[in-house]
Amino acid sequence: MNDDAWTKPARRGRRDATYCVPTARQKAAKTRTILLPQKAHSRLQYGAGRLAAALRAAGYQVQVQQADKLPKTKGLIVIGQAADPLVRQATAAFRATSDQAPGKEGFAITSAKDDALLISGADNSGALYGCLELAGQVKNQGRLSDNLHLTDQPEMVLRGTCIGVQKPTYLPGRGVYEYPYTPETFPWLYDKALWIKYLDMMADNRLNSLYLWNGHPFASLVRLKDYPFAVEVDDATFRKNEEMYRFLTEEADKRGIWVIQMFYNIIVSKPFAEHYKIKTQDRARPIVPLIADYTRKSIAAFVEKYPHVGLMVALGEAMEGAGQDDVDWFTKTIIPGVQDGLKALGQTEQPPIVLRAHDTDAPRVITAALPLYKNLYTEAKFNGEALTTYTPRGSWAELHRQLSGMNSVHIENVHILANLEPFRYGSADFIQKSVQAMHRTYGANGLHLYPQASYWDWPYSADNVAGRQLEVDRDWIWYQAWARYAWHADRPRPAEIAYWGKELGAKFGCDEQAGEQILEAYEQAGEIEPKLLRRYGITDGNRQTLTLGMLMNQLIDPKRYGLFTLLYESEAPEGEMIIEYAEKEAKGEKHVGETPPQVAAEVVAHGRAAVAAIERAAPAITRDKAEFERLKNDMYCQDALANFYAEKARAALQVLRYKYSHNVQDLAAAVPLLQSSVAHWQKLVGLTKGTYLYANSMQTSQRKIPMRGVDGTYKTWAEMLPVYQRELADFQHNLDSLKTAKSSVATPKAQVLRNAPVVLLNKKPQPLWIAAGQPAFADTTARITAFAPELAGLEGVLFSRAQQVAQGTEIRFSTKKPVQVLVGFFTQKSPRYLPVPTLEIDASANDYGQADSKILNALAIEGMPPVNVHAYSFKAGTHTLNLARGSCVVLGFVDATQPLRTYDAGLGEGVRKVGELDWLFE
Repeated sequence: MNDDAWTKPARRGRRDATYCVPTARQKAAKTRTILLPQKAHSRLQYGAGRLAAALRAAGYQVQVQQADKLPKTKGLIVIGQAADPLVRQATAAFRATSDQAPGKEGFAITSAKDDALLISGADNSGALYGCLELAGQVKNQGRLSDNLHLTDQPEMVLRGTCIGVQKPTYLPGRGVYEYPYTPETFPWLYDKALWIKYLDMMADNRLNSLYLWNGHPFASLVRLKDYPFAVEVDDATFRKNEEMYRFLTEEADKRGIWVIQMFYNIIVSKPFAEHYKIKTQDRARPIVPLIADYTRKSIAAFVEKYPHVGLMVALGEAMEGAGQDDVDWFTKTIIPGVQDGLKALGQTEQPPIVLRAHDTDAPRVITAALPLYKNLYTEAKFNGEALTTYTPRGSWAELHRQLSGMNSVHIENVHILANLEPFRYGSADFIQKSVQAMHRTYGANGLHLYPQASYWDWPYSADNVAGRQLEVDRDWIWYQAWARYAWHADRPRPAEIAYWGKELGAKFGCDEQAGEQILEAYEQAGEIEPKLLRRYGITDGNRQTLTLGMLMNQLIDPKRYGLFTLLYESEAPEGEMIIEYAEKEAKGEKHVGETPPQVAAEVVAHGRAAVAAIERAAPAITRDKAEFERLKNDMYCQDALANFYAEKARAALQVLRYKYSHNVQDLAAAVPLLQSSVAHWQKLVGLTKGTYLYANSMQTSQRKIPMRGVDGTYKTWAEMLPVYQRELADFQHNLDSLKTAKSSVATPKAQVLRNAPVVLLNKKPQPLWIAAGQPAFADTTARITAFAPELAGLEGVLFSRAQQVAQGTEIRFSTKKPVQVLVGFFTQKSPRYLPVPTLEIDASANDYGQADSKILNALAIEGMPPVNVHAYSFKAGTHTLNLARGSCVVLGFVDATQPLRTYDAGLGEGVRKVGELDWLFE
């Protein structure tokens, strides 16, 4: 009879007959004593508590004790570090030796005589993980296993998740990332029960780091003697913040979790900025002693107050580009601030500093920093702000490999997931292959995981559920899968299918076979959005919401929308964009790699297979049926999305065929495809109506594709339906006109832009006239040779090119009416030229509506690259526009109401004028 046996009455008789009382031997067999060292670390106590709870749930009688000597009793479970005297005693007494000594965070679980067990950790975290491993086995099996001999340890050094202490929209009067810690803005931040739930989830998945993302958290958490006015919250809130932060860090430490506070540079608190009459953030602003002193002292105070909290530094976005300023800021402000805090504490143990390799030359910064500080880590995005491939390559892969080869641990950041949001994602296969690529292709040894969806709206998902649905509950499989493979990446596929079949079966109350069908649905759907973005998308950034679709012009003319080529060159397998495929088709050239028609066929097949698999599982579901129905609806949503894109991509190829053939029948063939695409979108609208609150949690003007998101608009599928219907109607109308005219329809005529009356406040400004032969700069002989007709006669500002390169460009002016400042950006990337506003690296790149090019190749200047025109919008008033270092052309000021047509003027050296097709959809 096994240890779990109970003496039962005969099967005959009354249904309410009771079980007999267990025998003394059976009762003893179900009794366990968990023994910890006398001065056990809080992680050991937490682990013992979790193990005790699992044993009690399985019917064991359990007591937890602490002692320095081993008692002579049966049923002991001894827990501790391998070096603890108590564990050494137990090892000798039990004659318990593991086959292999565990490494960092590792553990050994060994059975001995008299029902004894020894859980020995390489460190406190290892012993904790041993407790959780045994607790999990007891939960799954309903009993303690006999003859356990298990050793395990993680592969990745850091395995972490992040929470954004941020919002879907900006706070009044504030910029991007500026969110003080207050109960009004973040009620969840003060919810201790929610934190315990989340931290327990992390512990269950053996995650050991929690990143809190915020622009400038210090003014909510510390007071500075020299800058008492810089605090952003009232006294009561400040005390709450202190109490909550200590609670969070203590509870995290119990679970072996580092709390790492992230911040952006350079951002200062709003009260500080108002006191000194400066901006809270200004990318073009150089490092000044006042801000450096304030930041250094803020960091020092934070380290002194919270010595066991790490820091994550984002040098990019709020600082100008990559260069010596980044090195100086990191080595002369950030690191000295940490060292000042440690000195004030009298502590030598260095908290970790994680350098975010975003919009900065991370290898250069780390090389300069390592002689000053040893506990450094680097972090970079795995697939940009999306999930696109598990076969990364190109220059981005090379940067990761370079960082991994330096004397610091490199962490892979699975960021934002703008192409997955808001639908559920649980492709264990895709995730496992991604983690394997982190090791094999990138050489990395850490994971930094974003929420699968609703990052900006945490803690809630986008599902339209009464009382809102917690994202951590909805996306449990997202966290579990990434954590599982961060612990061990190379697990045999057949065993993984069985594992996830059991997990999903337990979740939805079905058998393993039905669970495997749910996994099949997850994995089929899990290929759709990655393939769509990497073959049709504009960017890997969150300015594109893939699940809201794309316009035809974005498919046939992606460069007009600021095409981010890294998406295709590094974050996708080798293949072709739609425009590349069409050109090769026209020239009869051989295609290479993954092609747009191939992806169109594949995503449709994936969608069909996902729906079929989820329907096969449906009859077996007995638990959590409401969530299963939401999951099933997601499969239908992704099926409709796949068909929408497939038909639209096929239509785009037909339109591009006309570009080369000039055969109207090629355009006509696109009509039924575009009609089918709109029909699939209509279906998607029906599937999401009432089930989702929004498609994207970032609801600011940073979103550009398919439509600009302003004041929470264009965030639902229903809002996009009229856009796609109008696009179809415009195409049909223009096609009819083209057929009637029997020749190409002329594109709209250019309307010459008029100078707006402004008063320049620059010292002795020199005028720049847009006319042939006019000088482009005050200190060179370069002259304007050609310009788009709209620009004729504009009066801009003439600057010294040398001064622009050395110091940047400042334009001060006043206006009585809203205006647009037209700025010409050179198309070549070089430190000599002003960098183009790029939302992928600069969150403020569209603060004035300047992110998109208005007229491409609009200006030709002798000896220089072509110039694209961008427009900065300003209201009536007095303004200062600071542009970063690098030469540019300030073309003039025009009335904000005057239309500015977006097109390619085809001017400049090396520019090949091609036929425009955008007008077909406008």
